[in-house]
Amino acid sequence: MDSPPPERPSLLERLGAILMREPEDRGQLLDLLHSSYERRLMDADALAMIEGVLQVADMQVRDIMVPRAQMDVLDVDDAPARLIPQVIEAAHSRFPVIDGDKDRVLGILLAKDLLRLAQGEAFEVREWLRPAVFIPESKRLNVLLKEFRASRNHIAIVVDEFGGVSGLVTIEDVLEQIVGDIEDEYDFDETEDNIVQQPGGRFRVKALTELADFNAHFGTHYDDDDHDTIGGFVVGRFERVPARGEEIVVDALRFKVLRADSRRVHSLLVEPVPDA
Repeated sequence: MDSPPPERPSLLERLGAILMREPEDRGQLLDLLHSSYERRLMDADALAMIEGVLQVADMQVRDIMVPRAQMDVLDVDDAPARLIPQVIEAAHSRFPVIDGDKDRVLGILLAKDLLRLAQGEAFEVREWLRPAVFIPESKRLNVLLKEFRASRNHIAIVVDEFGGVSGLVTIEDVLEQIVGDIEDEYDFDETEDNIVQQPGGRFRVKALTELADFNAHFGTHYDDDDHDTIGGFVVGRFERVPARGEEIVVDALRFKVLRADSRRVHSLLVEPVPDA
């Protein structure tokens, strides 16, 4: 009489057997996590998030901040007629407000406060400024995330060792290091076209747009055996993952990175280069 086959270990038993091997350093911990993924004890998204958490603990604000030159700011002396187009084009919910130059940040203006103009109310920018939070470039991201949560603040101005403004960082920037890109109401959604025309002959393009579709729309002949999408094509030209605001010209088109995280590009602004 044949003996019954041995019972297959349960999920908890298999996970417990793996975790019994205590890692001695960060490398062994990552090996353990990848082993768990290969054994199908966790999916790819869970693995990426755990790796993101570990990465955040080692990163500083300077690693992810929006550099000073790429900051979208409002000038306190500008009239509402000039402020509103800037807010619409940048499509942020919060803006640093400066007094003449970017080293003199007076506070933070919420875009929703400008809705009072639609009601015909008088609007003085200085009266609606929230206090700006200033942090050093060296602050750890995990510490910053705790402070964001405790204060319910969403944006901080980054300063260098001499007190000059070197950039800004938002809570979304930190969270995207853990969970990847976070889409909001201003991002492309799944129902929109991959290529959307903007004022001034520019186009907003999803990085996942197929290269063949991009060529058909713009009349280009980009060919790349290593990448299937326009985002991959642009990353290949940079030879790295570019940051938000970086630009590159390929033939007769200028590509500006609108959204990107440490892993990939998400959207691009494309415009023709005059006399190219």
